Amino acid sequence: MGSAMRRGDALPEVCASWVPTLLSALCALLALGAAGGAHAASAAGIPPEIAGIRVEFLLFAATLLGIAFFHDRTLAIALAGLAAITAWKLMVTGFHEGPGLHGLAAHLRKEWVIVANLFGLLVGFAALSKHFEDSGVPGLLPRLLPDGWTGGLALLVVIFVLSAFLDNIAAALIGGTIARSVFRGRVHIGYLAAIVAAANAGGAGSVVGDTTTTMMWIAGVHPFDVLHAYIAALAALVVLGIPAARQQHRHSPIAADAARDVRADWVRVFIVVVMLAAAIGTNVVMNLRFSAVISSFPWIGASVWVALVACTPLRAPAWRVLPAAIMGSVFLLALVLCASMMPVEELPAPSWQSALGLGVVSSMFDNIPLTKLALDQDGYDWGMLAYTVGFGGSMIWFGSSAGVAISSGFPEARSVGAWLRHGWHVVLGYFVGFAVLMLVSGWNPHPIARG
Repeated sequence: MGSAMRRGDALPEVCASWVPTLLSALCALLALGAAGGAHAASAAGIPPEIAGIRVEFLLFAATLLGIAFFHDRTLAIALAGLAAITAWKLMVTGFHEGPGLHGLAAHLRKEWVIVANLFGLLVGFAALSKHFEDSGVPGLLPRLLPDGWTGGLALLVVIFVLSAFLDNIAAALIGGTIARSVFRGRVHIGYLAAIVAAANAGGAGSVVGDTTTTMMWIAGVHPFDVLHAYIAALAALVVLGIPAARQQHRHSPIAADAARDVRADWVRVFIVVVMLAAAIGTNVVMNLRFSAVISSFPWIGASVWVALVACTPLRAPAWRVLPAAIMGSVFLLALVLCASMMPVEELPAPSWQSALGLGVVSSMFDNIPLTKLALDQDGYDWGMLAYTVGFGGSMIWFGSSAGVAISSGFPEARSVGAWLRHGWHVVLGYFVGFAVLMLVSGWNPHPIARG
């Protein structure tokens, strides 16, 4: 009986170890299925399809399904999917920018700034969150947060407010660090989903709170044109915050009082402030003064690392946390590059229905290329779009950079099934928030005032 149980326990691990191979085989089968008509179709100017669906979409769908079902092999699956999609584009259809290696090089030149910025922020903010954890401040917070389930709700509100001024990645990581401390290391998956949702919701109405809203600002959308996203974001926070806080309270109540021996390390707090100020200041200054060159170099991600290295003589970062952060970043960036190579030449006509749908799609299909397409298309209600593409990614753990960042410190979050089952309130909050926005503000599209 014991050996049988051990064999049974080992079965998922054995199966999971074959995931990259199985995914590669599936990709090969898809390619072979299309290869028969690929030459003739390409000669006629028609991209190869299977059952009326472009092969690139099928490869991306296979990648996402592999991530959803085998959450302990996410990086290998993402890299296998990226390799398969890149090979297909190289050999058959070409890239948006042209065929072959020349097209690939041109595509990477176009995407490298966004990729490098995300990498710098994800890894840099992982070091920041460790500085914050080691500062002792999270251990002091039980004195300030209410007891009972309202303490968990208050923490989500704090994360929401922080994200309006910080990047949503930083807000989520700081929130996760605080939650680990005040809940004694036992954070419910549903509450982790709520932390990510609160961070994404808080950044939805601020042009410095999320990558997508910053992209809108760079493109010429006025900061006030995304502000009404907070109508939906606040409604969503209420809807998801109360059940998430109650979940967490049942799982592990908030610590009633701070430990007596906790002392704040104000030097580490200073380093955290400097790193955040560097990211925010660079974002604001580059957009206000140097918007023409902001897309030529990853200024924001670089500024975080300049601040981190400059403060090293004061307190050395915990370099040991970086390998996990790097792995999580590579996973997200693989999905970003996969999404950027999808043959999405245009979106449905701007409408409230298409804006709602983009939010759902952004939980699986990275919101950065979606936002870029929407900006090129123009004519959206920018506050509504900021809410849907910003908050929509919260519905699945890998749908937003904040979710990927949280999963580096809480590996149990890397399960689509568990995220949806325990974070059901995030999905409900998304639709309720959208409905409230429609009732209060309605659909108010207008073109970007491009100067």
